[in-house]
Amino acid sequence: MPLDARVMLTLREIRFGFPARRDFLGPISLSVDAGQCWAIVGPNGAGKSTLLRLMAGLHRPHAGEIEVLGALLRGLSARRRSQLLSFLPQRTPVDADFTARDVVLLGRYPHRSLGLFDSAEDYRVAERAMALTETLPYADRRIATLSGGEAQRVHLAAALAQEPRILLLDEPTASLDLQHQLAIFRILRERACGDGLAVVVVTHDVNLAARFCTHVLLLNDGRPVAQGPSATVLTPSVLQPIYGVKLVTLTVPDHPDHYWIVPLEATNGDRE
Repeated sequence: MPLDARVMLTLREIRFGFPARRDFLGPISLSVDAGQCWAIVGPNGAGKSTLLRLMAGLHRPHAGEIEVLGALLRGLSARRRSQLLSFLPQRTPVDADFTARDVVLLGRYPHRSLGLFDSAEDYRVAERAMALTETLPYADRRIATLSGGEAQRVHLAAALAQEPRILLLDEPTASLDLQHQLAIFRILRERACGDGLAVVVVTHDVNLAARFCTHVLLLNDGRPVAQGPSATVLTPSVLQPIYGVKLVTLTVPDHPDHYWIVPLEATNGDRE
């Protein structure tokens, strides 16, 4: 399949589990196209991070197949997989003796011809990624001296510098303030729509998902509850039974296409 193919990531009847819960996750089928930004949402323990790690090839499904640009993920070499997929985990190392620029340049490793030296192109791509994530001011600082949010943005810059076709992120805004939460999701949407990447992001923030993501997969207890365009999944009628909270939507003045999902009270009668 050519590199400009629309279907970037395909999951076919994926099932996965752990020794204590063999059939915890699945079956899940999903197709992510170039230009789409998918959010995976759901309560704690729904299987969101586990599913993302399956997509990244860090777990192997017990059943079903995952394809990347038409090729079986399990058949790709580690180098080829790193050229096509970039994965940003929920927790990233912050105590390594590297500068922020060093960390971002590590993202170029899969593209080096001999895997040894940074080229002028590597520095150009790394600087662009740091500019996008507003981390250039930290370029020469040790990663261990940065705040959690600053370090998270540096690692996002490294993921972008990897120049993947598919970008997988696990709660990338968990340590960020409101300004940078919006900035990061705006970058993800722009990389999908502008650069033709396929983006999949795990998030607990349904409002950020509604605002910036084109599609949503809703999980609960390892099972897909709903999937499709954000406006059809992120509604009170779909979310309330899963989260156990009464919800309403509020439109944003002067922005009729934007809305906020607001919790009112627990549906079991217990006040929040």
